[in-house]
Amino acid sequence: MNTKELGRSSLRVAPLCFGGNVFGWTADEKMSFQLLDALVESGLNFVDTADVYTVWVPGNRGGESETIIGRWLKKTGRRAEMIIATKVGMEMSADRKGLSKAYILQAAEESLRRLQTDYIDLYQSHTDDTQTPLEETLEAYAQLMKQGKVRVIGASNYSAERLRQALDVSEKTGLPRYESLQPEYNLYNRSQYEATLEPICVAKGIGVITYYSLASGFLTGKYRWASDLSQSPRGERSVKNYLNDRGLRILDAVDAVAREYNSTPARVALAWLMARPSVTAPIASATSVEQLKDLVAATKLGLKESAIALLSQASA
Repeated sequence: MNTKELGRSSLRVAPLCFGGNVFGWTADEKMSFQLLDALVESGLNFVDTADVYTVWVPGNRGGESETIIGRWLKKTGRRAEMIIATKVGMEMSADRKGLSKAYILQAAEESLRRLQTDYIDLYQSHTDDTQTPLEETLEAYAQLMKQGKVRVIGASNYSAERLRQALDVSEKTGLPRYESLQPEYNLYNRSQYEATLEPICVAKGIGVITYYSLASGFLTGKYRWASDLSQSPRGERSVKNYLNDRGLRILDAVDAVAREYNSTPARVALAWLMARPSVTAPIASATSVEQLKDLVAATKLGLKESAIALLSQASA
């Protein structure tokens, strides 16, 4: 499978990133191992997780996703084949959050232990921390990179203004810069990224890995009526926000393109993202090997300009 350079870094990643938020939530350890096995066999090498996954599940404390990935890496010995991305900064507990230097250094060691690895390929600031100077945050990453514990850093959920400020600090101080951005971006949620963040990413050569690439599953077409929301935990949690006239108009366009290409809505929605010049790899999750195969097939679906235009117009 063809790979892409992530930003201006040394990392080369598959055009699709697997979202590890399902590990320890809607995929137990056995299924998670099957998904990771199938992922590698399909030619993908990129997995995104976070220390906070899956703290929202009753009885969980966070770190469950990283722990499952770490056990799989130890069992299979496939660490060198993988690009593992994780994140720091979201609240794990009252005293475990933010992007201070002391906390990043502590959290990195905890993630390394759970992942059972010596290094993190892509370590991301999960959310902005306006209480901590950007210089302090970047100094923490510089130390980890000097120690060989982190290869590349990225940002997630940063505003355009704060991303630009962080890049300016790196340029002025020589501290490592964010090589990637992880924004919410999909056929339904377009305006904020395209208007404010995309121009910076293009101008500065920042890699983009999009989350909620399938709008919490809405763009798979499985949710079309309010009664469909009970099909999964994500339906009740997130998808109801998309069930409106605009959302259904987008689904109609996705369905039309899927018919034209003898494909599926999920593949079409991901292929539209992959066709965006600024996007390095959309992130998408699966809870079964069959679902994963559907996602992987999107990497082989090249949409014509007419199909891209139809989807872009319907979702404008």
